[in-house]
Amino acid sequence: MLSQLIIKILDWLYPLFRRFLPRQTFYYAACGGGNTLLSILIFFVTYNFVLRKQLLHTPLVTLSPHIAAMVISFLLTFPLGFYMARYVVFSGSALRGRQQLMRYMLSTAGSVLLNYVNLKIMVDLLHFYPTIAQIINTAIVITFSYMAQKHFAFRKKKRAES
Repeated sequence: MLSQLIIKILDWLYPLFRRFLPRQTFYYAACGGGNTLLSILIFFVTYNFVLRKQLLHTPLVTLSPHIAAMVISFLLTFPLGFYMARYVVFSGSALRGRQQLMRYMLSTAGSVLLNYVNLKIMVDLLHFYPTIAQIINTAIVITFSYMAQKHFAFRKKKRAES
C-alpha cells in the first residue's frame, strides 16, 4: 500500500528531525508540506497558464482568476490530503472512515473559508501578488488545519476514566 511506503520513507528521514518535532507533527509537516507545495504549484500554473489571469465564467458565477485557481487547486489536492491524513499522519484514530471524512470536510471547509477571506483581503484590498498572497496565507491556514485535524477530524477517542 502507498501509505506504508510513505511511512517507511518518513521513518527513514525522521531521525534528522527527532530533536525538533514529535513523530506525528513531522508526518503532518512532511505530508502537508508536500501537498501544500503541490497546491501552490497547481495554483501558480492554473492562474498564470491555464486561466492566463482572466476571469473564469461558469454558468452560475464568474470567478476572479485567483479564486478560480484556488478552487481548482483545492479540488485536486483535497483527496490526496485526506488520504495522507487518514493513512499516514493520524492512522491511530479510532473514528470510522465516514466520520473522519465528514469531519475532514468540515475542517477543510473552515480552511477554505479562511483561505478565501485572506486571499480576498490580501489580493483585492492590499494588492499583493496572488501567488505571494497564497504562500503567506498557507502558513496561516496550515496552523488552523493541523489543530482542526488533530483535535477534531482524526482525534483519538478518550479513554474511559476509572
